[in-house]
Amino acid sequence: MARPKIPRTICGQAANICFKPNGIPMAQLEQVPLAEDEIEALRLVDLLGMQQQEAAKSMGISRQTLANLVKGARYKVVDSLINSKALMTKNIN
Repeated sequence: MARPKIPRTICGQAANICFKPNGIPMAQLEQVPLAEDEIEALRLVDLLGMQQQEAAKSMGISRQTLANLVKGARYKVVDSLINSKALMTKNIN
């Protein structure tokens, strides 16, 4: 049985629910889900330039958990950009 997720503090919110390549209908695109906690981790570390320890404290999680979120989110973003996939935000609740 998987361990339950610790509640995470999420202050930012994605402006849109989907980012996709222009000119390709949504029905033809593979979708990559990006969770709210992954977006928040990217926002704190990459956009605001916080150190991982500070960002983890802000979200109420461990530094290692934050590092895992950032790594996974970056992979999904690059996969979407390089392979022309739709990046979808999803609620983690």
